[in-house]
Amino acid sequence: SASGFKVCNTTMTASGVAMRCISATTMFAPTISRTNAGSSRKVSPAKISRRSASRATRVIVRAEEEPARAKGPSTNQMLVFVPPHPLINHWLGIARNAMTPPAIFRSTLGELGRLLVYECVRDWLPTFTAEVEGPMATAQVEMVDPGQPVAVVPVLRAGLVLLEECKTVLPASVTYHLGFVRDEETLEAKMYLNKLPKQFAEGQRVLISDPMLATGGTIVQAIEECLRRGALVKNIRIVCVVACPTALSVLSDKYPGLRVYAAMIDEELNDQGYIIPGLGDAGDRAFGTE
Repeated sequence: SASGFKVCNTTMTASGVAMRCISATTMFAPTISRTNAGSSRKVSPAKISRRSASRATRVIVRAEEEPARAKGPSTNQMLVFVPPHPLINHWLGIARNAMTPPAIFRSTLGELGRLLVYECVRDWLPTFTAEVEGPMATAQVEMVDPGQPVAVVPVLRAGLVLLEECKTVLPASVTYHLGFVRDEETLEAKMYLNKLPKQFAEGQRVLISDPMLATGGTIVQAIEECLRRGALVKNIRIVCVVACPTALSVLSDKYPGLRVYAAMIDEELNDQGYIIPGLGDAGDRAFGTE
């Protein structure tokens, strides 16, 4: 398409995960593509030790080689995923309700973040295989490699709320914070906090969270900070609640191969730079401030 990005619905099929691209507006070209599961590495059979008192099982895995990094499907376009999940739609409805109190709004963003992160890492996490001794017999298992944690980068304030529940779906992660405040007159974002490492490891996966992608100014600055520290666009994924085509077009032009996961795309942006209908100011609503 002219805009350079595709909007996809992710659905499960018998053969794996299918990305069914839909024509949401004239700028979104329909197409069909598939994702492959992340690559894995083989390890020697796990040794099991059992404590008789607690009957707890401890699995020890010895790697025979360096961890292999998972490879996602290559693309020259930015992909935008809008998972057609009823729970995502449910929590989005609660988040949109102006009568939702701050405590409920905050937990709602946490639920949305958990579901969207689950979709985001579906084909992205590096894994290894091993053998464990089960109650009935030895079993072959596949597990997430804790030696390759995902670098999680919430954009403060509201981006942190979006990731409050992500530990339940990310067995291995490390969190770095970026803080931005928006100038209400120029609508430009100014950074006030940067806790990124001096350099990301080679092949580091980076997950950036920001509930609202409106003009695209904040998320572009966040991505640029990561790129300056050695991250690659193909290894960066964005999780948001609501995105606007204005921001998506900016990201598509600057970062081919980027992946964005959103609960919904709202087409309108008002003169104050807020998405319509959107969520309002997600930070103020989550923390009860104005």
